[in-house]
Amino acid sequence: MKKVLMTLFVLFAVVTAYAQEMYVGGGISLWRNHDLEKTTFSISPEFGYGLNEKWSVGGQLILDLNGGDGVSSTAFALAPYARFSYYENDIVRLFLDMGFGVSVNKLKHADSEAGFELGVKPGIAVKLNENFSFVSKVGFAGFRQDYRGTNNSGFGVYADGEAISIGIEYAF
Repeated sequence: MKKVLMTLFVLFAVVTAYAQEMYVGGGISLWRNHDLEKTTFSISPEFGYGLNEKWSVGGQLILDLNGGDGVSSTAFALAPYARFSYYENDIVRLFLDMGFGVSVNKLKHADSEAGFELGVKPGIAVKLNENFSFVSKVGFAGFRQDYRGTNNSGFGVYADGEAISIGIEYAF
């Protein structure tokens, strides 16, 4: 057991020593639809680290809670990605998050449903100061099957006003 823990510690130390930067961030949303008497809450922490100036690896955990009108659901997703930064200046960085996500959605009084996605999410990061950045991802291009309980399966490009996520990242 000591050898396993020591090996994991050394591996973590080596990975963080070569990382350009580590970051944490995420987003949160709350929406109340008065017409349908439905409330939606979502929290999505994100973590990652830079391998070099162009490439980072990371992941996002997503928890969606939907309820109202006697129907409620809970969705949980894990979405690892590789981030390619293709343009950067002193303030703005443009990137593509390429990855996949797996999810489990549980409807009240029903069986759980699994889903997944595979694709690309373009994004922008605006540096606010030395450590904080405003981050936005716009749209999705790829394949989805019942991801996060949407009952939406197919492939294509999805880029409209409801496909925008906004968050904050802290780099250290």
